[in-house]
Amino acid sequence: MIHSGLVSITFRSMTADQIIVLASHAELEGIEWGGDVHVPHGDLEAAFRVGAATRDAGRVVTSYGSYYKAGISEEQGLSFKSVLDTAQALGAPVIRVWAGGMGSAEADDRHRATVTADLRRVAALAESAEIDIALEHHKNTLTDDSRSVIRLLQEVDAGNLRMYWQPMLSDDVSKREESLGQFLPFLSNVHVFHWTGVEGKTRRRPLAEGRDQWRRYIDIVHGTGRDHFALLEFVRDDSTEQLLSDAETLRDLLSS
Repeated sequence: MIHSGLVSITFRSMTADQIIVLASHAELEGIEWGGDVHVPHGDLEAAFRVGAATRDAGRVVTSYGSYYKAGISEEQGLSFKSVLDTAQALGAPVIRVWAGGMGSAEADDRHRATVTADLRRVAALAESAEIDIALEHHKNTLTDDSRSVIRLLQEVDAGNLRMYWQPMLSDDVSKREESLGQFLPFLSNVHVFHWTGVEGKTRRRPLAEGRDQWRRYIDIVHGTGRDHFALLEFVRDDSTEQLLSDAETLRDLLSS
């Protein structure tokens, strides 16, 4: 089953309590809490409070959207232990991390080896806490390309290492469908948005305009036979009204 949700960083200017109210009003089932503003890395008090408030409102903590970059963050002062402790306090079953800090085409063997080793380490630490690690399908990381994704997952070889999927602007619909199909065996959650244009010149559009595309993506996700969250992210004009409209579209897509 695919459940609906919201990525908290869609509204960075809001408080966590305001995010919870908005998600409830939009009838979204879960919230992915970001590690930069709403649940800062290492702030266990905030994590306990936000996690409890989310559940008290009848919402699910879907995941912890950290800004931990494998192979980089430890040297820059962000320890994975801090991230893991925060996710546990929040009650998050998944920690989202980034696969390094450069694209797969630019990364040399040394960078890839460093990222791979660190992912193996953090996955083992998270597994002891019964938490999954999920990478994001994102530019400027080793998971910007489907072939690089598959290679990385095979080299790390951790049962709790998963992948998020989102539509890459550089891909057409058929290529997006292909990448999503390749991710199915290790798919975690999906970030949902409808943008047009190219990198650097994007336009955020109402999700309703991308309904046909997302109908196809959601049909593919159903093929896993597992539960997932479809998480709305970065709506047009950062508008709460647009979020409510997009949430209605998403709920309709998931129920049809």
